Amino acid sequence: MKKLTMEFTLEELGVLTNMASDQLFRKQFIDPKMPGFIPIHDELNLCKDVVGRLRSAVAEERAKTDRPVKAKRAESR
Repeated sequence: MKKLTMEFTLEELGVLTNMASDQLFRKQFIDPKMPGFIPIHDELNLCKDVVGRLRSAVAEERAKTDRPVKAKRAESR
């Protein structure tokens, strides 16, 4: 499988993750109730993995940006 690298802001990645999560929910719980639906389990598992990776990336970046920055104390002479 060929890899692709793209850059996103934290906000862009967050909304993309939310949208992908909503589509995963649809694919997992709503689509199977539609007449003629044929499940593709490998694709569903791949979707779950990708959404999980996106959520982890967003959580890691938010944790980095939410940490308070320690101010350096001025050295007394």
